[in-house]
Amino acid sequence: MQGRGHSVAPFFVFAMSTLKNDVFLRALMRQPTPYTPIWIMRQAGRYLPEYNATRRRAGSFLGLAKNPDYCTEVTIQPLDRFPLDAAILFSDILTVPDAMGLGLYFAEGEGPKFERPIRHEDDVARLPTADMLSLQYVFDAVSQIRKTLDGRVPLIGFSGSPFTLACYMIEGGGSDDFRLTKTMMFSRPDLLHEILRANTKSVIAYLNAQIDAGAQAVMLFDTWGGILSHSAYQEFSLKYVREIMAGLKRTADSRIVPRIFFTKGGGLWLESMVDCGADALACDWTIDLADAKRRVGGKVALQGNLDPSTLFAPPQTIEQEARRVLREYAADGDANGHVFNLGHGISQFTDPAHVEALVNAVHRASARSM
Repeated sequence: MQGRGHSVAPFFVFAMSTLKNDVFLRALMRQPTPYTPIWIMRQAGRYLPEYNATRRRAGSFLGLAKNPDYCTEVTIQPLDRFPLDAAILFSDILTVPDAMGLGLYFAEGEGPKFERPIRHEDDVARLPTADMLSLQYVFDAVSQIRKTLDGRVPLIGFSGSPFTLACYMIEGGGSDDFRLTKTMMFSRPDLLHEILRANTKSVIAYLNAQIDAGAQAVMLFDTWGGILSHSAYQEFSLKYVREIMAGLKRTADSRIVPRIFFTKGGGLWLESMVDCGADALACDWTIDLADAKRRVGGKVALQGNLDPSTLFAPPQTIEQEARRVLREYAADGDANGHVFNLGHGISQFTDPAHVEALVNAVHRASARSM
């Protein structure tokens, strides 16, 4: 098999003969790779003019996200521009609470909102597990994307973490201070735990359905876990992440399905995360990768962790910073077990030419003989 101009050996324990490029999956499992693979969080998005054109045709974000044809189109768009090593399902983390009956909508210029937020005991008592039938459009998109990829690169499925979903469900949308969520956490922790238990059941079913539909790796985004104190993070976030990882299907079609876990602002808790059941931990840009690698003790792969704002710099600076991240990870002499990524999602204001410069720089600078 061939991957980005390098000879790629067979993925030795995973039945991946149909994959033309399996470097991303091997890196997640800390296997030797001929170069460091790269994908970018939010790689299908508003920084791409072709994405914006498709979104206009769809009429709205939800019109785009709930249509498997459009989802397939925008998922493939960045792969047609850049030699990325993985595709990620185009969707939104809030599809899960939407399927729990909260009424997701997008207010112009304000982001996502819910018609029926969960704030009182009666709201919590009525909260169901997400209806997987109402999420069939997501699973249809996964199957269609996988078929369209035709083994080009692996497909990543994803979900928000129970705590991150709860933040949106309680606040009714985004928040600057998460006042309502933290008020519930301190005054009625029992209610928050009920929400988290419902979310955990929903996320397990949701990710397993994505795996059944063809996702070859899955990622759990704990975007707001970093707002918590140390003890609260363990109790209200990581506890439920462990339950999810324990409940996920480990194999599909005779292959291992790797799991990635990401807590933005979670660098303080790497040691706690190591044993959560993930194969890889994604790191934001506040963490030194050499130190992170030492702290996880070789138990998991690492993903990350370029500051997304670096992509506003000239291409030569982007390349310098990419090399710096690669050097940090390989400071101990071992470059395997690293997936290059940004430390968070790409900005809508990014020049696509700068993304191309980054992807090419990572592949070029990390190439190694095997």
